[in-house]
Amino acid sequence: MDALAALIAAAAGYLLGSVSFAVIVSRLFGLADPRTYGSRNPGATNVLRTGNRTAAAITLAGDALKGTLAVWLAQRLGPAYGIGDFGVALTGLAAFVGHLYPLYFRFQGGKGVATFFGVIALVNPWLALLCGVTWLLMAYFFRYSSLASISAALVSVFGQAFGWGFDGVLVCVIAMAALLVYRHRQNIANLRAGKERRIGEKAGGAAARR
Repeated sequence: MDALAALIAAAAGYLLGSVSFAVIVSRLFGLADPRTYGSRNPGATNVLRTGNRTAAAITLAGDALKGTLAVWLAQRLGPAYGIGDFGVALTGLAAFVGHLYPLYFRFQGGKGVATFFGVIALVNPWLALLCGVTWLLMAYFFRYSSLASISAALVSVFGQAFGWGFDGVLVCVIAMAALLVYRHRQNIANLRAGKERRIGEKAGGAAARR
């Protein structure tokens, strides 16, 4: 693998991942900045708390597709520059990190769930399916997005390790899963205290721009 080419691809992935659709879509819809209400997380779940399902759906799609696009470009253009599977996964990881710590928004990003799924959807589609089913089941039975997301992250590590082996792709999956769980640390505390908001629960002050 060409190390320089992989680093350039990762840098491009980070810049793409830094586009915060939650903030942009909220501005376009005249909603409050998602960093000012609810979980203060610029992501689709928090945007949904405004009651605007269209804005939340666009945010979800945008955050997922930027991860998918980063990986797709690396897959299409990378081989000509010596970028293999690890380099592709590294580009996806960089896009994921960009969502968490976006360059364009003072490094105040989201928790990365949609982007995580967008990345693994192309890195390992079967793993994405496994994680998606896990998320849906946990969300359906418990109604907590955070718990569903943490569960999917843990499943991704074990699924990749035991289903596809220990390699560079697994390293990137572990890194994404660890960061995703870390970004949910307050949610974990809220779950333990019984204070976590359920999916679709509105937050005060979310309906209009402040």
